[in-house]
Amino acid sequence: MHWYVLKRLAVAPLMLFLFSVIAFALIQAPPGDFLTSYIAELAQGGSSLDQAQIDALRRQYGLDKPIYQQYLLWVGSILRGDLGISLEWRRSNAELIGERLLLTLALTTGSLLFTWLVAIPIGILSATRQYSFIDYVFTVLNYIGLATPNFMLALVLMWMAFDRFGVSVTGLFSPEFAQAPWSWARVVDLLKHIWLPMIVLGIAGTAQIARVVRANLLDELKKPYAEMARAKGLPEWRLVLKYPTRVAIAPVVSTLGWYFPQLLSGGVVVSVVMSLPTIGPLLLRALISQDMYLAGTIILIFCALTLIGTLVSDVLLAVLDPRIRMDGA
Repeated sequence: MHWYVLKRLAVAPLMLFLFSVIAFALIQAPPGDFLTSYIAELAQGGSSLDQAQIDALRRQYGLDKPIYQQYLLWVGSILRGDLGISLEWRRSNAELIGERLLLTLALTTGSLLFTWLVAIPIGILSATRQYSFIDYVFTVLNYIGLATPNFMLALVLMWMAFDRFGVSVTGLFSPEFAQAPWSWARVVDLLKHIWLPMIVLGIAGTAQIARVVRANLLDELKKPYAEMARAKGLPEWRLVLKYPTRVAIAPVVSTLGWYFPQLLSGGVVVSVVMSLPTIGPLLLRALISQDMYLAGTIILIFCALTLIGTLVSDVLLAVLDPRIRMDGA
């Protein structure tokens, strides 16, 4: 397995290079650039810039250079450990991302743990109690969870909280803690607010994973090795947890690479609806304003996390299922 890991690590720089080219090309695809959007915003506010000011800003931001030179300048700064400067915020991209990184990781890690800790037991219980009342209940709830968009669920819960209890559940902090320095009181306030967006982000994934675990476990429980274990007198609960469950959750582990980028995105639409200070809305704002260096940096980080997550999921699959061999003869 170690050779497999080393090969994947050796290919990672090439993959990141290709991802950086694709990300920069996608960001440059819309017509215009950051200055075009900036001038349009000024025009809506009744202000304007003369041509000399526009040319000066274009030289300042490097927008007067060809696209390939802009790409080389961006990649060169990243290789030097500098994530660049945001054109809109006029601040370091590292600072902008770092301000939201901790809250984003706390929110989406909690959402991921909620999804796995709830979905896998539900899937196991539904499979071992097939066609029972509890199986039908979970099946209906899973279909509702899959069919309900996360942002709609967020809107409904926000309306119910304000209409019934007169409280606002937007954001991750109370107003008095929003800009306060970190302290134990601020952490407690975060825990009071984070549970709702955590559940909203995890509902759809919980429903999907529960259905996958149920279907795979039902298939495994009917295989000859399970019947042989029962014939030898192995208790049913030990049989289910020791062998079939490890195989049934393999597809769930294989999708771990998709969850790593979500550790930074935090659900873009849900974050916008609930006014959550995560990286997702920052990326959306950068794309709208064509802040190419900030948007490109965030997208490249997502790509790197996808590569890392895919490698971790492959290794975990080999640990869970010994039939998977990564070292060929």
